[in-house]
Amino acid sequence: MQTSAIKFTPMRTKKIRGHFRRFKNIEKWRIEHISLDISDYVVNQYDCYYAKIRIHPWSGLSLTNSSIPEPKRKTKQKILAGLLDIYDAWKIQLDEIGQPYYLKIWLFEPRFSQSQVVCAVENRIAYYENNFFKPDSDKTLKKSDYGSLQSRLRTLKWEYYFDEDYYDNSDIGKPEDYATIQDFELAKIWFAKLLQRPHRTDTFTEPICDIIESYMFKRGSLWIGGL
Repeated sequence: MQTSAIKFTPMRTKKIRGHFRRFKNIEKWRIEHISLDISDYVVNQYDCYYAKIRIHPWSGLSLTNSSIPEPKRKTKQKILAGLLDIYDAWKIQLDEIGQPYYLKIWLFEPRFSQSQVVCAVENRIAYYENNFFKPDSDKTLKKSDYGSLQSRLRTLKWEYYFDEDYYDNSDIGKPEDYATIQDFELAKIWFAKLLQRPHRTDTFTEPICDIIESYMFKRGSLWIGGL
């Protein structure tokens, strides 16, 4: 399949309308995940499961060349309350399983719409426990930023990690992956400029296919909370 070079295109910020409809969708999303038989998903099928914020317009790609603003104020409060309710409901079910499990809320800032509840068992536990970069300098979640939910946030232990975007040396691909050689050259220029920005680099001792390096760019904070 042919691809085109990645380009920086100015994007407008789209206004969010229809908040009462959003509130209904948030409640529907919350109830659907609370009522899950989580043990069936985690133990019998996948070893892991997660509740992402599947609420329009934060659950898909924008088709109108406009960026979607992150949830704010009452909308953000309702979504976070939903994540906390899902966490509580899943914990009750996982405690009944009688085996070790991973259950956390991933709270992203400022990319709040990426936040989710994640649970796992068996080998997936170690995977998720080591999935993010923890910097030497620690931070404390400012719970007062979350209004009436701060008391619920205090019942959980929160750890600070980086929210990062990941790239590797194979992302540009080969000339034959592009419609034209010009597109390929533009992609190489874009990637070279990207690597001039501050980032972390991991160099692999053994290549994974064509990948010998990965590049991590900090986008914000990730708070991982649980008991």
